[in-house]
Amino acid sequence: MTERMTERMTEGVAEGVSERMTGRTTGTAARRGTALITGGSRGIGAAAAVALAEDGWDVGVNYRTRSDEADQVVAACEKLGRRAVAVQADVAEADDIERLFDAVTAELGQIGAVINNAGVVSPSGRVADYDVARLEQVFRINTIGAFLVAGAAVRRMSTERGGQGGVIVNVSSRGAVLGSAGEYVDYASSKAAVDTLTVGLANEVAKEGIRVLGIRPGLIETDIHEEGRLERIGTTPPLGRPGKVEEVAALIAFLASDRASYMTGSMVDVAGGR
Repeated sequence: MTERMTERMTEGVAEGVSERMTGRTTGTAARRGTALITGGSRGIGAAAAVALAEDGWDVGVNYRTRSDEADQVVAACEKLGRRAVAVQADVAEADDIERLFDAVTAELGQIGAVINNAGVVSPSGRVADYDVARLEQVFRINTIGAFLVAGAAVRRMSTERGGQGGVIVNVSSRGAVLGSAGEYVDYASSKAAVDTLTVGLANEVAKEGIRVLGIRPGLIETDIHEEGRLERIGTTPPLGRPGKVEEVAALIAFLASDRASYMTGSMVDVAGGR
């Protein structure tokens, strides 16, 4: 993995999330169960962890390298009266994924919701200039990693395998539809595969007590973007601004809850109309 790509791993990926979380106080929601969030140390992942904690979930926060930020997310969830644990794992590694699920289950109990959020984006570029190393890295984490995490969730949740059911929320991208021409066609393509995973897996496990849903964030204020990109195109959505991580996190918490109990196989855009 290149240094630049490593720095922009979407382990959540937003600056200032911890500052926005510090004002949250102990919540009163009844306990819903245990949720696991991959890429949960920053940005969308971190905001989702806090939103789920507010909604009554105990939270497993996965991170790859940023342990300090993951610990801050755990502290924010605990401040809301929930249990939380940070677990290091690389979602591109099958053994790490199994260890992650086992560690969260041992600490917090059986997992009932998995937020499949971890991902990576390469520097902006045209398809003609992509090399094999770039493509392998993007698809290994964004697509193969998402499949492996979903598979691990099904093996534990499926009522046909002794589980109690649950929900998987896959975090895709509006780029999967728009294509991200001239910038990140590889990233967009890897996320389009996640859309297909969402629909296909939802149909596969619907009778096993598992709902599978996907969200497609648009231009969200996170540090996944190259310098100047949000300033350049952040006002292009019809709503005239980029989104906030909390707006995406609120949707994730809704989809994970029984308020969305009749939803499966759906992709939901949160992109300001873009």
